[in-house]
Amino acid sequence: MRLSVGTPVVTMLPGSHARWEETGTIEEIARIAVAAERLGYHHLTCSEHVGVPASEAGRRGSTYWDPLATFGFVAARTSTIRLATNVLVLGYHHPLEIAKRYGTLDVVSGGRLVLGVGVGSLQEEFDLLGAPFADRGARGDDALRALRASLSVAEPSYEGTHHSYGGFVVDPCAVQEHVPIWVGGRTLRSLRRAVSLADGWCPFAVSSAQAREWLDRAEPPDGFEVVLGPSRPFDPIGEPQATTDALARLSDAGATIAAAVFVHHSLEHYLEQLEALAALPRP
Repeated sequence: MRLSVGTPVVTMLPGSHARWEETGTIEEIARIAVAAERLGYHHLTCSEHVGVPASEAGRRGSTYWDPLATFGFVAARTSTIRLATNVLVLGYHHPLEIAKRYGTLDVVSGGRLVLGVGVGSLQEEFDLLGAPFADRGARGDDALRALRASLSVAEPSYEGTHHSYGGFVVDPCAVQEHVPIWVGGRTLRSLRRAVSLADGWCPFAVSSAQAREWLDRAEPPDGFEVVLGPSRPFDPIGEPQATTDALARLSDAGATIAAAVFVHHSLEHYLEQLEALAALPRP
């Protein structure tokens, strides 16, 4: 089982971030990325929200760095660690907009993009952007099909239920022949969407027991990636055995990649935890 970094600073959920993150900088994010790459972590994450309703900020947090700008900087400081959007909201974008912007990131990073996507859940944000909300699931499914047809093609064409296009050149396009697409969410429907239309599942707020039950029902194919996080933050320095046990539970639940979220009190403490986790035995 591989490890990934739930990048601090770029997303700060209420009650689950450290005080130092509130003034964190892109240089500090780059230090984490460089250290994670050296230690063999699979990917870093960055989420997307254009604007969070003030009424929701206390529950979802209000800080969401833009993944394209953030990963563009990180790509220049690293060479192997993958860059995973976790997640882009499909309904906020035309598929060719994603193909162009993130295809360019794939070029800039040397083929390290992982495109994590979701159908979204904040109606106020959909309304703000003039995006349809009620049929976001069907639109998201069609967008996934369109993205698979378009991400690595300079002159893409697609005919679907909600998106149809052709006759346009999208250059640059992704350099990976097959950009990994993962689906986020917190429902069995999100897993079924991932199994049928994507390459992996990166849920949030889903317990190990629930993930195991759903994976058994969905029967994902060989090579399907499952990214799961712990029920509480890892503390490999203070509780190495408990952390090893937590990794085993994630593996038993079906995780192919463990999303590392740490107990940490400073940037230096975070970097020490990053190294300590990488040194622990893994399933």
